[in-house]
Amino acid sequence: MAENAQDRSDSNWERGVLEKVALAAIAEQRAARRWGMAFKLLVLVYLFAVLMVGLGWVHQGEHTTSGKHTALVELRGVISSDSAASADNITAGLQAAFKDSNTQGVILRIDSPGGSPVQAGYINDEIKRLRTLYPNIPLYVVVEDICASGGYYVAAAADKIFVDKASIVGSIGVVIDGFGFTGLMDKLGIERRAITAGENKRFLDPFGPLTPQSREFAEKMIGEIHQQFITVVRNGRGKRLKETPDIFSGLIWTGEKSIELGLADALGSVDSVARDVIKAEDVVDFTPRQNLAERVARKFGAAMAEALVKAGAGGAQLR
Repeated sequence: MAENAQDRSDSNWERGVLEKVALAAIAEQRAARRWGMAFKLLVLVYLFAVLMVGLGWVHQGEHTTSGKHTALVELRGVISSDSAASADNITAGLQAAFKDSNTQGVILRIDSPGGSPVQAGYINDEIKRLRTLYPNIPLYVVVEDICASGGYYVAAAADKIFVDKASIVGSIGVVIDGFGFTGLMDKLGIERRAITAGENKRFLDPFGPLTPQSREFAEKMIGEIHQQFITVVRNGRGKRLKETPDIFSGLIWTGEKSIELGLADALGSVDSVARDVIKAEDVVDFTPRQNLAERVARKFGAAMAEALVKAGAGGAQLR
């Protein structure tokens, strides 16, 4: 009897210990699951916040400045409607720069080989409007490596143009690029089938011959755009421009030579112009930065436009 009681006591003790161990293990698993869920939730919230900022759903703040400063806007790369150097992007930066009450002067830093004459024209027009609207705030262009064609079309609207002695400046001309595949198609036995309404609908079609009439029309068209470019340069540079037979021929010059020709005014960098010309050494960057959503939208829009045009020849380019 005593032995049986002892066995039952030992059994109850073991059972109790096992129950406590099992309950402790269950509690630990539950705690681990809670911590795991909390960690995953924090990661999810963080990723969602990053996504919101990237897509532009969260406002990233306006420019806040304190004290007198020089405002900087950068124009880099090819000027086109779907690039960071689009008219929408550059004019938005310029408008914000001029509107800031602490801006003493604006520097447009250009490093561009050119691009769309339409986009360059929009920027040129906006610069002239802002200079009239804010007559006490000067706008200077500072050229880095290159300011050619469409880039110079923009620069011509500035109060002054500063360059490095080795900068590339000029290329005041217009070009339409294209290719002709008629000979290759004949060799490969490829037949071009295009049904059009309008006798000139296949104008500059790369899969058809370039007729004398098409060439004459294209040359006349880009000649008109070239003349618009020349007028912009003459109006912008005024008596500073020393016209030579080559000045509007599409040639380019070094920064040093461009000063001699009156295409630029002096040597200078962003820092030297802010410090010595504007007299406001503190430089604040007003260049708009495209977020992910804007970049995707612009790329999609450009791809759609390219698919719809299907002309084979690119538009007129200032380069």
